[in-house]
Amino acid sequence: MNLPNKLTMVRIFIIPLIVIIYLLQNAINWNFLVIIGILFILASVTDYLDGYIARKRDIVTTFGKFIDPLADKLLVLGTLLMLSDYYANNFTGLTMWMPFWVVLIILSRELIVTSIRLVAVGEGIILHASKWGKYKTAFTMMTLAYYFFIMPMDVLWINIIGVVFVSISVLLTIGSGVDYFLKNKDLILKSY
Repeated sequence: MNLPNKLTMVRIFIIPLIVIIYLLQNAINWNFLVIIGILFILASVTDYLDGYIARKRDIVTTFGKFIDPLADKLLVLGTLLMLSDYYANNFTGLTMWMPFWVVLIILSRELIVTSIRLVAVGEGIILHASKWGKYKTAFTMMTLAYYFFIMPMDVLWINIIGVVFVSISVLLTIGSGVDYFLKNKDLILKSY
């Protein structure tokens, strides 16, 4: 297994650690959000590094094309679900602004894009992530880090920034999904 794929596997192994720490939050005496946030950032760094190394060394593999986007989706969606649950159960007002519909929009976009990719694979075509999809992922990861480290301070202006970040993440999610659909509409509508 090459180095980029090993880094992707590290990201996949971090995901269950995040879930376990979240489930054990009541038994943990230290700030579990900080620990999960550190693990999330570590996983996000592996996402950047595996792509950078694979392109720089020209060692892109079929396994990597499959596992890298899957690891990204599992990391981001799992973290979004966890944060939505945490903020809904522990805060009110703007502080809890990680509503379930944010997760639903992002999940829906990911399922649509994955379905388009599956259709493409059936046609022998490999679809790569668009620049808008990369922007969406990067901004969403930054937003999640903000929710781990900054939002728990529960200060109004910090909360407003968090709401703006989530809103931008949702807009980028919708925009990148529309962009992906439009760029591949001929493939999608081919058998229509």
